[in-house]
Amino acid sequence: MNEQRWSADQMSDQSQRVFVITGASSGLGLASVRALVGRGARVVLAVRDPEKGRAVVAGLPGDRTEVRRIDLADLISVRAFADGLRAAHPRIDVLINNAGVLAPPHTLSPQGHEVQFATNHLGHFALTGLLLDALTGPDPRVVTVSSLNHRQGRIDFDDLTGEHGYAPARFYNQSKLANTLFGLELHRRLAAAGSPVRSVLAHPGYSATGLQTNGTTGLQRLLFGYLARPLAQSAERGALPQLYAATEPGVRGGEFIGPDGRGELRGAPTRVKPAPGALDAEVARRLWDVSQELTEVRFPLPASVG
Repeated sequence: MNEQRWSADQMSDQSQRVFVITGASSGLGLASVRALVGRGARVVLAVRDPEKGRAVVAGLPGDRTEVRRIDLADLISVRAFADGLRAAHPRIDVLINNAGVLAPPHTLSPQGHEVQFATNHLGHFALTGLLLDALTGPDPRVVTVSSLNHRQGRIDFDDLTGEHGYAPARFYNQSKLANTLFGLELHRRLAAAGSPVRSVLAHPGYSATGLQTNGTTGLQRLLFGYLARPLAQSAERGALPQLYAATEPGVRGGEFIGPDGRGELRGAPTRVKPAPGALDAEVARRLWDVSQELTEVRFPLPASVG
């Protein structure tokens, strides 16, 4: 596929749709906001720092964006956000689970969960469950943003908090595998329920955002934030897979959208294959059960089969 084959300029009119994007004040999230607003969408920016959120959208049409606070690592904050959003927007069209943290020092969330697993996976799992029945537009979707790093991930159910051995990159990889397992299992459960909601996955390849430098330390910060940065594509290019997943009419539930270039590092959006470990339905169901227990959020969906 030619790198110029699909771009944000080819996105259809989105003026009748309401999008919710986590981590929307920088990087891929902000690039997505700008592209969607440019096509007429109304976008709710779900951000940890509302002042920053309001500052970055100051130049966008004022009636098309709305900033709301959420700390995905804190499940109390996730519930408060969901309650406030539902009161203001009884119907939403697309939830883009975009926010993430990368390789910080060992830290626990307010509920005692390892912060990468809490932010990247549990917060989005809970948010999706709390908003699922508000996804009632004509083409409702949940887009969960994963990473190439999910291919190196393994879910350590015996040490999800890192108490017995924490490695920043390993726990990041675990959280991104959890994203992928969740997105695919959500698709299976939505299909079993006959729901019109599509669960789609996306990954940005290697893109230059603040994720590589905000919170990372030591070798990871040096390697991914600086030495390898010249190899990265822009945030605007990196956001294309999630925009494609969220807006293209032909996208089906359960698909994974990523760049079409060598190694899926950069390029135009195309359908890619998840790692074999992400296709393990038994692991996905176990992760789902554990996630429901840890978040106390239960989805109104039947268990998947197969």
